[in-house]
Amino acid sequence: MRLAPVSQKDLIKRLRSLGWEGPEYRSDHPFMLKEGSPPLKIPNPHSRDISVDLLTKILKQANISRSEWLRSG
Repeated sequence: MRLAPVSQKDLIKRLRSLGWEGPEYRSDHPFMLKEGSPPLKIPNPHSRDISVDLLTKILKQANISRSEWLRSG
């Protein structure tokens, strides 16, 4: 199965299901936290879906595999 664009709301929901907490709003962009990981910035796509390219970068930063992501949906 392939990755698909996601809304910011769906991104946050799925990250929470994978153990991330938040989002926190203490900077320019909201971010999510997970113990042992650096803060993960959440993009604001201005009412559009987050592209597959950007989603791939976010998953890499969060150390989430493609299969983990697809199972979380």
